[in-house]
Amino acid sequence: MKNFDIDPDLIRRLAELLRETELAEIEFAEGTRRLRLARFVAPPAPSAFPVSVPIDVPVADVAAHTGTVVSPMVGTVYFSSEPGAPPFISVGDKVKVDQTLLIIEAMKVMNPIRATRAGTVSRILVGNGAPVEYGEPLLIVE
Repeated sequence: MKNFDIDPDLIRRLAELLRETELAEIEFAEGTRRLRLARFVAPPAPSAFPVSVPIDVPVADVAAHTGTVVSPMVGTVYFSSEPGAPPFISVGDKVKVDQTLLIIEAMKVMNPIRATRAGTVSRILVGNGAPVEYGEPLLIVE
């Protein structure tokens, strides 16, 4: 195996480029030699969207409630299309069939979760930026 000389200045410049561009990784190749730098990118911090208000349905019965919207996948919940944007819904909002309620990010794909019925959002059961499991109750539309 040939000696692989590492240029510390090159690594510093590439690391600075990662920071400036907010990329997660960068690869540099020269001939048959390759150098890959990666950095940990923290997920966005959950924002302070209102989580829920009391309703007449006990928590144990939430999953059985006819208006419960459950997660169709494993992922991360987001209440707006991008950081700083207004949320798609809030408790007390009236929603229409096929209206976007929230987004679940799964494998870097943003999946809109749409209302299957019209009604009023009476309870939001998850926080913005929270991980969710398949079948987990997300909110209630009455």
